[in-house]
Amino acid sequence: MANPAGILRSCHTIAVVGLSSKRYRPSFGVAEYMKDAGFRIIPVNPFESEVLGEKSYKTLDSIPEPIDVVDIFRRSEFVPEIVEAAIRIGARVIWMQEGVIHEEAAAKARAAGLQVVMDRCILKEHRRMMVSSNS
Repeated sequence: MANPAGILRSCHTIAVVGLSSKRYRPSFGVAEYMKDAGFRIIPVNPFESEVLGEKSYKTLDSIPEPIDVVDIFRRSEFVPEIVEAAIRIGARVIWMQEGVIHEEAAAKARAAGLQVVMDRCILKEHRRMMVSSNS
């Protein structure tokens, strides 16, 4: 099983699939927090040109730099195609946000050598890690 704290300590670049520029959307608040915590955030949303001051890409395949974590803010039925793209681009981790669950896609990602975190909030895991490291 993937270790969220270990992932967050070793990864620096997060592609956020489904990141919205709407401040009230969970994806915006989570990405803003992670950016403020020092992570490089790369928005992936075909309907956005820029989010949080970062160029947005239409697809994972169009990102011109290496990605550590693919953080998924899309409904579960879209996960398989995102996992396929994450494997193609050589991402290290698939992170499915709370409520995003797809066992078959997770198994495929693991079989391709990716770590998988499913149905967990990356912001909450980062906060938990920070609290435990300060104790």
